[in-house]
Amino acid sequence: MDDEDRLARAGRSSRPRSRLRPRHEDATSARVVSVDRGRFGCLVDGEVLVVAMRARELGRRAIAVGDEVEVVGDLSGGPDALARIVRITPRRSVLRRSADDTDPVERVLVANAEQLVVVAAAADPEPQPRLIDRCLVAAYDAEIAPFLCVTKTDLASPDRVAATYAELALPIIRSGRAEAFEVAVAQLRAALQDRVSVLVGSSGVGKSTLVNALVPDAAQRIGEVSARTGKGQHTTTAAIALPLPGGGWVIDTPGIRSFGLAHLDRERLIACFPDIAAGTDGCPNDCDHLDPDVCELDAWVMAGHAAPERLDSLRRLLVTRDAM
Repeated sequence: MDDEDRLARAGRSSRPRSRLRPRHEDATSARVVSVDRGRFGCLVDGEVLVVAMRARELGRRAIAVGDEVEVVGDLSGGPDALARIVRITPRRSVLRRSADDTDPVERVLVANAEQLVVVAAAADPEPQPRLIDRCLVAAYDAEIAPFLCVTKTDLASPDRVAATYAELALPIIRSGRAEAFEVAVAQLRAALQDRVSVLVGSSGVGKSTLVNALVPDAAQRIGEVSARTGKGQHTTTAAIALPLPGGGWVIDTPGIRSFGLAHLDRERLIACFPDIAAGTDGCPNDCDHLDPDVCELDAWVMAGHAAPERLDSLRRLLVTRDAM
């Protein structure tokens, strides 16, 4: 052995490697309120907003807005502070979707939500019943309670939209201008109190207007999160959780153009149409529920158990699944 061998730095393969991982017994509980390109806005003790990154030991496990996590590191909340998320508390619910009906990869939209408020406009933009149905399917799949909020009722009557879901016993809140808006906000505030609720809907239906009324300093809070995580200004470009005055959380989400359900199998899709699923009892065992000459669902709808638009929506989803 010469001097070069004796003084050379040990190679990587010769270093001892430990399987032990830190226990992080000093970790602090927090709630994820925003997600942006690998950086997570976490609220500690309900007051201090810190930016955190995923710890290596978590691997590629997804972290979503609404997750309850444990963090370590610099929790001061200063402009240069950075913490690490070392644990994710088991989720009570997961609201998920895929990019489209041909993409089997599911994406976690929100974690730990208790209620889903589907926001649709009576006009400008025109209501999209197929999109509403998809959101309701996602809510039933996640086993969270759905609501429907129809906005801009001063421009058009919400009765047609409401009639489609009459057999679902779906709570419907109507919002318009002036007094109608104030009444709707009061109803929403009562329904969302002390609960974790998420608002979804297409762009322009008025989600952010409702959020600004429910959370008076929403714009300030959103601006603070945007400055910390690098996002642009509101209107919403990413999901963000905001604490409600008096208790509870409201999660505002970006306007959606599509809501893929490729992660749900055929049986689960049907089960998530509760006003129609009971009608399948009279169908043949091998019924694909697409042929009106064989399927009993048409008779079920004709008897008034569900709206025809709902059956049409289910069949569109089934056709999409069969085409995958």
